[in-house]
Amino acid sequence: MFEIEIKSLLGNKERAETLRKKLMEKKARVLGKHSQLNHYFIVPEDHAKLQAAIIPFLDEQSGKLLQKILSDGTKISLRTRQADGKVLLVAKASVGDDTSANGVSRIEIEAPVNKTLDELDRLLLSAGVSYEAKWSREREEYVLGDLLISIDKNAGYGYLAEFEKQVARESDTAKAKEEILRFMAEVGAEELPQERLERMFKFYNEHWQEYYGTERVFVVE
Repeated sequence: MFEIEIKSLLGNKERAETLRKKLMEKKARVLGKHSQLNHYFIVPEDHAKLQAAIIPFLDEQSGKLLQKILSDGTKISLRTRQADGKVLLVAKASVGDDTSANGVSRIEIEAPVNKTLDELDRLLLSAGVSYEAKWSREREEYVLGDLLISIDKNAGYGYLAEFEKQVARESDTAKAKEEILRFMAEVGAEELPQERLERMFKFYNEHWQEYYGTERVFVVE
């Protein structure tokens, strides 16, 4: 599956509430709320040790897709996630020229792992990866047809919305992006430019110890 995801920086609580109301007017269905911890890792060029360490703990399909992402993907993003009492390994690779961490079009897996977050982190660290940053957020999820909408309260970023579709073929990603942008216009959400998002991401990664687990917010234009 290919994921097409577009972010919109809401900034404050009032704009987040305005988006919630518009989603309810559109008859979006509330999926729920939860808190997340996301730990990002820097992946070494040689993936052999990483694959050997983690694939035995994944189901067969996830293991094969992780191998494909690591062997064929570009700009690979690797993270661990704790949410809803579950621990996941999340791996993404870019489609086109986007970055895997923040790009619009990506191929990805979110595979459950029967370990605690700390145990999974230690397994990855023992396989040669290193921490890039740790993130914390509170997430609300909504669904409308095949569109998934999230409203996040992120440490560092403040309120951020994500609009996501998944398609089976890479050739369908451009159409899906157009559909997302039309919907965003209807609910008054503006796309966060990739260049600014990358500057925000870089700033957070350099200062994450000051923001992780807090409600502190920075502004990067």
